[in-house]
Amino acid sequence: MSEEELEELRRRKMAELQQQAAVEQQAAAQDAEIRAQRTAVLRQILSPEARSRLSNLRMVKPSFAEQLENELIRLASTNRLPEIPITDKTLKTMLAQLAGRQRDTKIQFK
Repeated sequence: MSEEELEELRRRKMAELQQQAAVEQQAAAQDAEIRAQRTAVLRQILSPEARSRLSNLRMVKPSFAEQLENELIRLASTNRLPEIPITDKTLKTMLAQLAGRQRDTKIQFK
């Protein structure tokens, strides 16, 4: 390979990497925007105590907290929430209902 061919390959590779970085940056910006919108909606529909409980739950069970957040946002978008803002007591009730839906995994050793 000549020096010119190598330089051309380097330029192509650099352009490809820059394009890939731009796409990743755009995806990260979209994710941040979606998270900000979710946070804004949850801030509107949850009382401070309920938000605190949800953040504690997020630390322990992130997937369960995300499932609860999705359910809350879905209910808020369809105007089916029992009250706004949702109190800690109402959130506990919803948590109990969602926990009842989840299947417990049990391992038995023989």
